[in-house]
Amino acid sequence: METVGLIGVGKIGLPIGENLIKSGYRVVGYRRSSLAELEKLGGIAGRSSADVGAQADIVFSCLASSEALEDAVQGPNGLIKSARAGQIIVELGSYPVPDKERYVAPLAAKGATFLDGEVSGTPGMVSARKAVIYLAGNEEACAKAERYVRGFADTCLYFGPFGAASRVKLVNNLLVAVHIAAAAEAMALGLKAGVDVDLMIKAIAGGSGGSTQFGIRAPWMAQRRFLPPQGTAPALQHYFDMIGEFADSVGVATPMLDRAVELYDKFMAMGLGEKDVAAMVDVIGALPRAKA
Repeated sequence: METVGLIGVGKIGLPIGENLIKSGYRVVGYRRSSLAELEKLGGIAGRSSADVGAQADIVFSCLASSEALEDAVQGPNGLIKSARAGQIIVELGSYPVPDKERYVAPLAAKGATFLDGEVSGTPGMVSARKAVIYLAGNEEACAKAERYVRGFADTCLYFGPFGAASRVKLVNNLLVAVHIAAAAEAMALGLKAGVDVDLMIKAIAGGSGGSTQFGIRAPWMAQRRFLPPQGTAPALQHYFDMIGEFADSVGVATPMLDRAVELYDKFMAMGLGEKDVAAMVDVIGALPRAKA
């Protein structure tokens, strides 16, 4: 039985681990808090990032911040301690490209290959194997990593040089932010239209106006089902500065995102930060109708 390492066993990492276990892999994981949920699924608790790396030739990391990544790679018990020739480490978290790229050289000095990875999908999509996994970096290593990705996701795409996966994720999340706001605006209107809301959602989701975000969150908006959250405003706001800097670097305006950013700021000001972003329907509903 092949071993796959997993560092960062949270909302995204846990369903990744579960699917890998279902696919027949021995999964050894590490996080700074409890690993009880992974162990219940049949996973093994590692003592540290270095311990995970020592047991696995392929390691997937899915961490929430650049600081957590620094500790996982170069901390006192980081992956650098057990890195070796032939090992592949895939970082699936989202940070500025330089924050990821800084680990390529030190790990390469130990013979390991560090890859740029991203996950496009909610925890529910990851659990259902419907998330899309992006890979970038050394092509041969990405091809090897893809075999393991198939253990937890049905779709894996290779984007080329290191950093390309991260940039595509920024484009993706620009759309996610705008589509959620647009879906909320449409639902706020539809909920007051006096029509059969369930039938309206079915018609739109399967028609020309539908989107992934509408299909997922319009029913929740109608039912006011905002807890537990599949995605929060703070999680999306994590991307806004990165998207802005990326857009500035290539000289592209983002007027739709700029307006959406204001709406997410309003979302937080209304105290909705712990709820799913489907609660954006309440933000839209609270706005006055602007007149020309």
